[in-house]
Amino acid sequence: MAFQDHFSGHATDYARARPTYPHALFAWISDQCRHHDLAWDVGCGNGQASLALVHHFQRVHASDPSEAQIAAAPSDPRVTWRVESAEHSALRNHSVDLVTAAQAYHWFNQERFCAEAQRVLRPGGVIAVWCYGRTRVDHGVDDVFNELYEHRLGPYWPPERRHVDDGYRHLPFPFEPISDPPRFEMTAEWDLGQYLDYLRTWSSSQRFLKETGRDAVSESGSAFASAWGDPARRREVRWPISLKAGRTADD
Repeated sequence: MAFQDHFSGHATDYARARPTYPHALFAWISDQCRHHDLAWDVGCGNGQASLALVHHFQRVHASDPSEAQIAAAPSDPRVTWRVESAEHSALRNHSVDLVTAAQAYHWFNQERFCAEAQRVLRPGGVIAVWCYGRTRVDHGVDDVFNELYEHRLGPYWPPERRHVDDGYRHLPFPFEPISDPPRFEMTAEWDLGQYLDYLRTWSSSQRFLKETGRDAVSESGSAFASAWGDPARRREVRWPISLKAGRTADD
């Protein structure tokens, strides 16, 4: 599968407007690991998960096939940034304690990536992949959101997006599952402008803009404003997280 680059053209906006993962997610993943020397964050994008992992691991190898995303990632001496595909890394055999893919697994060739993860993970090493889909604010805002998501931008989503919508339930994951992980969600306190900036980072929004020359989010702006109320009012935005976690076999 060729690298499908949906984000490099707006990497800076993507880094600025995306929500952050909860600390509890990384603490739980870390607790599943026997060793904490090296983590590999695959499809790292702007490096958000990579920087969270340095609080739990001595070193982090963060890779993404997009040069623009890596160039936008912040410098940290504990993180090694690399332009690499998910299916082929420079890591040594059985050298990694944890592999993570945050909002990225659906873009990979899953069979080849899982084989690469098996190669680099230590025996008993952990792999965790997760995604987040639709936001939740309240019924009024969510109704406008769903109209934009499903109808106006529906034809502009890449086909892989369906795996996010179904929480990765139908993607292969050939690892011994870690059962019953907690339920996590992301939250942000945003005003209307921040919320709309996030919607503009969607790959479908960018494709719509490129193909039509129009901003679909702005075209829905009045409907969002009516549902939101005072645009300066900061409201809680929530994203439920779908998580798959497993480990490799012991020796």
